[in-house]
Amino acid sequence: MNIPNFLSVLRIVLVPVIIIFLLQEMYLEALVTFGIAGLTDVLDGVIARAFNRQTTVGAFIDPLADKLLLSSMYITLAIIGLIPSWLTVLVISRDFIITLGILVLYMMSVKYEMKPAFISKVTTVLQIATILFALLYQFIGHLISYKWVEIFFWITAAFTIASGFTYITKGIKYLNRASSTT
Repeated sequence: MNIPNFLSVLRIVLVPVIIIFLLQEMYLEALVTFGIAGLTDVLDGVIARAFNRQTTVGAFIDPLADKLLLSSMYITLAIIGLIPSWLTVLVISRDFIITLGILVLYMMSVKYEMKPAFISKVTTVLQIATILFALLYQFIGHLISYKWVEIFFWITAAFTIASGFTYITKGIKYLNRASSTT
């Protein structure tokens, strides 16, 4: 196992640790551990590209670790009331729809490019930032109005929806292109 793959596995292992911290209302520990998990995500990509350590296993396990981390965080934070449940449903539904679309394309033997759209990258950053702000609010809530946190929820929701529609549109184009060549 190379270092980038190890970092992805570490990110998966940290997920239950973060959830336990959250359920025990140990928000600082959860925030720090989430930060470490985020750092493993940055490092695995940098190391894999810089030292040509990209592997087939890594191409599978890295996005799996990302989805597991984000989904688990959104579900747990919604359960304990730090993130609205409607936002969690949007985030999880978008990922489910994208995964289902990829599965349909694969099952229909449609060739497609697995390159993330720019809006998807922005969406991921906003989703991560939303988690960070929700956790930070537990410490500095007295310094800022909750209205700012709510505005951030809505911005994240808008980008999540727009990103989902971008992928749905791409998937339909792939399907149309494939059906016109048969």
